[in-house]
Amino acid sequence: MSRIGKRPISLPAKVTVDINGQSVVVKGPKGELSRILPSGVVILMEDEMVVVNRANESRPARQQHGLCRTLVANMVEGVSTGFQKKLEIQGVGYRAAVDSNVLTLNVGYSLPVKITPPAGITIEVPKEKNTSVTISGIDKELVGNTAAKIRDVRPPEVYKGKGIRYEGEVVRRKAGKSGKK
Repeated sequence: MSRIGKRPISLPAKVTVDINGQSVVVKGPKGELSRILPSGVVILMEDEMVVVNRANESRPARQQHGLCRTLVANMVEGVSTGFQKKLEIQGVGYRAAVDSNVLTLNVGYSLPVKITPPAGITIEVPKEKNTSVTISGIDKELVGNTAAKIRDVRPPEVYKGKGIRYEGEVVRRKAGKSGKK
């Protein structure tokens, strides 16, 4: 039995889960998320807890068990508290700005890079610190993908460390060439 899959998911206050076959809809104070789970798992409600079980003991059902439980748990957490990722921009003259939820990055290219986030994602850049970007939303997968796309505009390079990185990310630096003597 999957250690992750067998744990029940407790529902916080003001969060409801509607199960219709393999379709799961989670509603909460921050919004609504829905997902269709694969046929190898069965999802049930048992006294204010959501339980994900295997439909059978086949290999695909065993593989999907823990994943589906985690997906439903992330949906419950997303509609109740939400998710956020923080990015740091390092480099001389590198900065970010947000205008009507469109992120503008000045990161060393000849023109600024404009990124429009998908629906349900908000991007914030503090006025006093324009080298910090916060991506937030209720869908963990969408928040992570948006942060990864922003980071891919200028990933941190290993010689000077310039670029866009996740908050707390450690970039191993290389020693450059040393001059002739």
